[in-house]
Amino acid sequence: MSLASIPSLRACGLAGALAACAALAACAQPATPAPAPPPATAPARPPMPGSDVDPQGCKPSAGYRWCQRTGRCERPWELAKQQGFDNTADGWRRFCGIPAR
Repeated sequence: MSLASIPSLRACGLAGALAACAALAACAQPATPAPAPPPATAPARPPMPGSDVDPQGCKPSAGYRWCQRTGRCERPWELAKQQGFDNTADGWRRFCGIPAR
């Protein structure tokens, strides 16, 4: 197929044919590659259970809380079972002497 056989190009002549070729040639040019994204950083790891310490030296992430009555870091559910009080926030406050908030 020659360019002369395309009806719109015959009417435009050589200038039209050159314009059409230039437009088509621009489409054939490879696009500039997009810049590479910055390297992904690994998400921060959460602290290991037991690696945190509160002001009394207890490790809340491991389940320990300070009990004023025993003077030690205790796990509420274990202490409730040992001492026979309800395993509730209120039972803990009453036994350990922590004022209600």
